[in-house]
Order: sequence, then structure tokens, then C-alpha cells
Amino acid sequence: MNNCLYVVIPCYNEEAVLPETAKRMKEKMYALIREGRISPYSKVVFVNDGSKDRTWEIIKTLYEHSTLFSGINLSRNRGHQNALMAGLMTVKEYADMVISMDADLQDDIDAIDKMIDKYLEGCDIVYGVRSKRETDTFFKRFTAETFYRLMNSLGVETVFNHADYRLMSKRALYALAEYKEVNLFLRGIVPMLGFKSDIVTYARSERFAGESKYPLKKMLAFAMEGITSLSVRPIRMITGLGIGIFLISIIMLIYSLVRFFSGQTIAGWASIAVSVWAIGGLLLLSVGIVGEYIGKIYLETKERPRYIIESFLNKKDEKTEAKK
Repeated sequence: MNNCLYVVIPCYNEEAVLPETAKRMKEKMYALIREGRISPYSKVVFVNDGSKDRTWEIIKTLYEHSTLFSGINLSRNRGHQNALMAGLMTVKEYADMVISMDADLQDDIDAIDKMIDKYLEGCDIVYGVRSKRETDTFFKRFTAETFYRLMNSLGVETVFNHADYRLMSKRALYALAEYKEVNLFLRGIVPMLGFKSDIVTYARSERFAGESKYPLKKMLAFAMEGITSLSVRPIRMITGLGIGIFLISIIMLIYSLVRFFSGQTIAGWASIAVSVWAIGGLLLLSVGIVGEYIGKIYLETKERPRYIIESFLNKKDEKTEAKK
């Protein structure tokens, strides 16, 4: 049987929700194994992203009591995208397909069945897409929708209302491994891989326990990371803005000359002050955007590792016995 499934779940300070996540995943995986839809060697892999609570201790306990669970412990906190990448790249050697999801139980576990169906139909990538956001606040819905529209308008190809709940085949994972950039934005990189893909929709639930790891500040930083990592359109916008201001300056020069020679010049400071502040602000904004790109070039040229794995707990030679 060649349908070995590994489920990769990044964790950061998830001790409040992890036992329930493990319980539900255990029930789901055992059911899939009993039905013969996935291999008995399938696993659930928790990636500890430098948690400060008891997350790693819980993962080690789960590993010791069940062959279903595996664990990856990063040497320090590297952020969600790097933790997810660490899990994907580590398990690609053992799995035929890998599903990535968050630990907070907001992603519908039952959607895994439909993802596997799509994989068996020949899809290499299956995106989990939220059908509705009724559990989110108005502000959260508004900012999320604005985020996806902004990304697409700036040339970053993303799947609307898709986060990191997706299935990838082995060959899709090996293709992903060819992308070496340090500044990771997987929601934009995965659609660039090509291959046959499809979506499954699901209703997003409320977080089971704990606090969100993506407050507004982190969401804004995440959006900036995605835009500057995958699109040069902001740089081109600065060029267009510069050309526009140059053309306006020529028009204002002609207008001033006409006023001067017709004897209608009036001394005033308001227009000058507004012009100075406006152009000064645009210059600072432009320098900031260019600096963001230069900073990313600086990080890429260093070729520092995206993550360091301290330990990997995986009983890869033992199959999971699905309980009746």
C-alpha cells in the first residue's frame, strides 16, 4: 500500500489544546487506517517551535504511548512558516502524502477525508479553503479579506481564504524543497509549484483553547513578508509614482511661468509647505520599501539555515495498529 499519510502540525505554546488535538487526530487516523484508505505506517507529527510551556513534554508523552505520534523539536523558536517547513522537509522521505494543519482545531479534521479523495483522483496539491468566517469578528473578517485581495493585486498568487491547511504529494514536497529562500511565505510559494491541484471547503471553527498566535501586529508583519518575498510590484509602483510626480512638476513649472509672465504671481507659503511635506513623506516611504527589499537580499546572501532540528522522535519502522 502506497498511501502513507503524515500529518504535520506546528506547535507554539499549545499545551492547553494539544491533548484534545491528539485525541481527535488519533480517532481520525485510526478510522482511516481501518477503512484501508491510508497505510498503517501513517503518522501525526507535532513540530515544537521553541515553546516556553509544556508542549514538548506532552509531545514526548504522546510519542512514548502510541506509535501513531512523532515529534520534531526545533532548537529555538523560528516562526510558524519555518516550523511548518521543517516538518514538511523532514517527513517527505517517509510519506506519500503530507497534510499540514494548525494545532488549534479551527481547521475541520473531517476535511482530511475529502483531501485524500482528491489525492487518489490524481491531485498533487489540495487546498483547504474556508467556506465561511462566521466565528471571526467583523474586524478579523475584514482584515483577512483585505489581505488576500491586496496580495493578489500586488502579483502574489494565493488561494482566497486558504491558510496552511493543505495536502501535498511526495513529488510536490520535493519540488518545494527546490525553493531555497530564507524569507518563507508558503501560501504564495505552493501555488507556484504547478502540478494538478484542487480545493476542499470547510467551515472554520472557534479556537478550542489557548490564545491566537497571530495578533494584528504579527498579521501585518506576515503580510509584509509575503508581499516583499514574492512580488516586486511595490518597487515598480515607486517608479511609477516618481514618474507621476516628475510630470506634475513639469506642469507646475509651466503654470508658474505663465503666472509670472502675466504678472499674477502671489507669494504664499501653504502650497510650498504642503509640497515639501508630501514629497518628503513619499521619499521616506519609498526609501523604506526599497530598504525592506535590500534587507531581504542581505538575509538571503547569508544563507543561514531556516531552522535547526534538535531532536526527531519517529518510530518509522513500526506500523500503527488501528483499534477496533
